[in-house]
Amino acid sequence: MTVTRSNRYSFGSLIFFAVAFSVGTYFTFAAVQGDFGLFRRIEILAEKRALERELDRLDAEVARMENLTRRLSDDYLDLDLLDQQARSILGLLRADELVIR
Repeated sequence: MTVTRSNRYSFGSLIFFAVAFSVGTYFTFAAVQGDFGLFRRIEILAEKRALERELDRLDAEVARMENLTRRLSDDYLDLDLLDQQARSILGLLRADELVIR
């Protein structure tokens, strides 16, 4: 009877360790490859850096546009910008200029 009993204990121990190993392997895989794993975290950080660069670029563009808008406002008149806009949009020329086409 002791022989069958020791076999039963060893088989139960084997099952316990197999299940524990499987659960450990699953959680290790999930920690590395899962939706909230290490690889996903690295992807999110790279995307964050790219979005921060794009935000900086857009902030600079907005600042440039605000500057141009302020320069065309009634409170502040930039003659160079006004001259440039009149030439490009309206096709105006000064009296002392020649047009070559």
